This record gives sequence, structure tokens and C-alpha cells, in this order.
Amino acid sequence: MPIEVRPVGTGEFFPWHAVYTGYGEFYETPLHDEKAVLVWSWIIDPSNELECLVAVEPGDDGGEIVGLAHFREFARPLEGNRGIYLDDLFVLPEKRTSGVGRALIEGVYAVGRERGIAVVTWITAKDNDTARKLYDQVAEKTKWVTYEKAL
Repeated sequence: MPIEVRPVGTGEFFPWHAVYTGYGEFYETPLHDEKAVLVWSWIIDPSNELECLVAVEPGDDGGEIVGLAHFREFARPLEGNRGIYLDDLFVLPEKRTSGVGRALIEGVYAVGRERGIAVVTWITAKDNDTARKLYDQVAEKTKWVTYEKAL
């Protein structure tokens, strides 16, 4: 079944929210309403760097959102160019291993190529084996170790 990957529409809050809630549940991080509204406001604000592609499975009702990719551009000072950081990638559990994740990643790559972006980068959980099988096919694992400090 063909999957369409496209930017999320401003009127698609509830279908987006249903999928993003699944992402939060997957990472055991509940998506409270105020957080969802905040993230949505970033997505639909053209002056904010956060963007969202959705994967839509065709249907009589215009289609169903079955996956999403949140991403943003960033400067790479040492390289003198720009990259895209893929923040969130999620596919509904019943649609995994059907090409939806790959289609979303390829959609982000297409945005990058269109903009002259040098690299797309992301992180995932070490134990996210299913996703890592795909990631190993579409990108190279780097030597970098990630650190963070809550403030």
C-alpha cells in the first residue's frame, strides 16, 4: 500500500496528537495536553524551527496518519554548513516493518537535499532494536557519545 509523506497540515492537530501520544507512551513519557499544545504551536508557527512530516496511509476519508517525523535545521560551525536534526520518529506499532519509517526518513532526506543541507543526524535508545535495524540500513552509526545535563 503506497504511503504518502508530506508536511502535517494546520488542521491535523488531533490525528497528529494521536500518533504523538503513542510516541510518548513508547518512551514512557506521558504527553500531557499542555505539552502537546505547546509542541503543536511550534510546528504550525513558520518562525519556529520545528517541522513535522507525516506518513499518511490512503483511505476513503482522505487517509490516516500512521507515522511522524519532527525535525529542525541546525548550524554546523566547524563544517561551515547546516544540518537537520531528526528529533522524533514514530510509526504506529501495527504499521512497523511496512516501510513507513523508511519513507519518513527518506522524506527528511528529501527536505535536506532540497535545502542544500549537508547531513541529517539523530539519536535513538540503545535498546531500540527494531528501529536500529532500519537505521543501520539508511545511515551510518557515528563514533559520538551523547551527554546531557538537566537544568
